[in-house]
Amino acid sequence: MTNQPPRRPATNLIHAGRIRTEMQENSEALFLTSGYVYDDAEQAAAAFANEIQHHQYTRFSNPTTAMLEARLCAIEGADACRCTATGMAAVNAALLCALKTGDRVVAARALFGSCHWIVSTLLPQYGIDAVFVDGSDLDAWATALGRKTALVLLETPSNPMLDMVDLKAVCELAHAAGAIVVVDNVFATPLLQRPLEFGADVVVYSATKHMDGQGRVLGGAVLSSKKWIDEVFQPFFRNTGPTISPFNAWVILKGLETMGLRVAAQSAGAEAIARFLESSPKISRSLYPTLKSHPQHELAMAQMSGGGTIVAFELAGGQQAAFRLLNGLKIITISNNLGDTKSLATHPATTTHLRIGAEERGRLGITDGIIRLSVGLEDPLDLIEDLTQALQVV
Repeated sequence: MTNQPPRRPATNLIHAGRIRTEMQENSEALFLTSGYVYDDAEQAAAAFANEIQHHQYTRFSNPTTAMLEARLCAIEGADACRCTATGMAAVNAALLCALKTGDRVVAARALFGSCHWIVSTLLPQYGIDAVFVDGSDLDAWATALGRKTALVLLETPSNPMLDMVDLKAVCELAHAAGAIVVVDNVFATPLLQRPLEFGADVVVYSATKHMDGQGRVLGGAVLSSKKWIDEVFQPFFRNTGPTISPFNAWVILKGLETMGLRVAAQSAGAEAIARFLESSPKISRSLYPTLKSHPQHELAMAQMSGGGTIVAFELAGGQQAAFRLLNGLKIITISNNLGDTKSLATHPATTTHLRIGAEERGRLGITDGIIRLSVGLEDPLDLIEDLTQALQVV
């Protein structure tokens, strides 16, 4: 067989991993089945003994899901992938499959609220020591990783403040401490940042966000080496069942076909809006990775090929001013989701990061005046006009 040249991301988003049946369908087939049949008892026995490749049960694997997993591997540059029911199922499974009582976890403090809860509350219930550090402070990482550690968890850029973590430096420190590094790459997407290339061991996603990108279904993904997926993740996944439905996998497959176009357009819009907000006297600060005013602009540009679809900004008037702006918007809608074709805004202190508490929000800089804006596919000028008229009532 002639060696094919490596395909570029835009092509992989459409063609990678496709399986065609004998019907020669153009659109990927949707296999809505819970189980599979065998030619004979011997074949069934060989399948369960892993002597042959054969789907056994959709909790373990499914042809539609397998296509999604192969496509995600192609765009991430990973050897293996397993898709889960939600993004949080992906994070939870990636952690618990690799940890046991007595282990130690070091995590960046800036995590999505539910991820923060897993580290701060769930893991200690199982006798797993959990330590938080300021993700931007390499000295803090070095101190925390100065003793044996099982796992490091971080997200970069972080939710919602777009804090950056130096992936290469932290991965080197973590590996020296014996840890694997799990990176939540939702904000950047695999199109703008590929953590495995900087030394990460595992990458997790909420496929609900940019991969579906149209607010329709839930899904998650865990990507790593084939050895880690087969030996560490798969036994946990197979026996605990955080499996994505074939229908959701199919919807996300179709979403991936336009993901490159969407992320590029949304990122361009996000940068334009961030620059507009930066110039507004009513905005205390506008946070976006490509702005030179971002505290870690140089690191962001060293790790990312674009700024992403999320803007965070702060109003000096606190919660009252933030609520007035949110309630005054006419095009941008209030929602705690992100990565959608529709522009969505939320107030993290009272929604996504409510339950981490005021003290922890203070450490992260999530003031009552912070708004997180997920920029959609509307004309950026219309979004700027919407923000302009809403700011007039603040």
